[in-house]
Amino acid sequence: MNYKRLETFMWVAKIGNFRKAAEKLHTTQPAISARISGLEEELGVKLFERIGGSSPIMLTPKGKELLPYVEKILYQTEQLRKRAEVSTAYSGVLRLGVSETIVNTWLPQFLSRLHKDMPKLAVDMIVDVTERLAVGIKDRSLDLALLMGPVTEPNIVNRELSTFDLSWVASPELDLPDRLLYLEELVNWPIITYARGTKPYMEIMQRFRDLEVPPVHFFSSTSLAACRSLTIDGVGISTLPNVMIKKELEEGKLKKIRAVWAPSDLSFTASYSDEPFNPVADMVIEMAVLAAKEYDARRLSDEGEN
Repeated sequence: MNYKRLETFMWVAKIGNFRKAAEKLHTTQPAISARISGLEEELGVKLFERIGGSSPIMLTPKGKELLPYVEKILYQTEQLRKRAEVSTAYSGVLRLGVSETIVNTWLPQFLSRLHKDMPKLAVDMIVDVTERLAVGIKDRSLDLALLMGPVTEPNIVNRELSTFDLSWVASPELDLPDRLLYLEELVNWPIITYARGTKPYMEIMQRFRDLEVPPVHFFSSTSLAACRSLTIDGVGISTLPNVMIKKELEEGKLKKIRAVWAPSDLSFTASYSDEPFNPVADMVIEMAVLAAKEYDARRLSDEGEN
């Protein structure tokens, strides 16, 4: 179906005048008339009627019925064009913030897809804790962040990504009992955890603060890799995402601890500000959602096989 005919139909319907529609579309009134006639012939219906010589052009009942469908087609066509233009022509820089958990899971697949679909786009990536990434989204110093979300702020778009469960782990060298343990039994060692101010840190700290035990020593870090290394070396006990410790558990470097309580799962979102509208972030966020879904599908498949 001819795009110009549909576009002309929409503007004549909105303006109610062939001459003004011709001015809007930078063409002549005869051309407008020809497009409308061609569309009416193609559809087999009358779209407009004139009531009286000086009355404006009016939509017929069938024209009113078809107008919303035409507007939707034109909108979707425009969105398709914008996305094609962004993917093939955009050559700027995407300022991307990423939580370390994502770095250690599906970030490589996401960046590979991004380079394939938008080869001219450069990526300026910052790996940091969620608290600072959220600030970057709010003050527009970041275009997009993959973080523990959502970011509850007006004009911030949040799309759900992956969710990761946590486990208490320790080095076998600590020789912890192989049974269900109370949290009071863990306080003899430092609790190695996420950086101060993060959701996991606050949740763990509050839980231990409620215990009737001497002050607990916390070793907090912005690096999950550092937390993992310290735990392997027997410095303390930590909670880590299961996806990050699979190899260490298999090799016997770490041992899961069965405790009466464990922190909440980590839920991640792709978040960005839509004011001003950022078509690149809007497109890239779809790639992030797809990469997360594909990773989760592979993970579930691997767990099923095991």
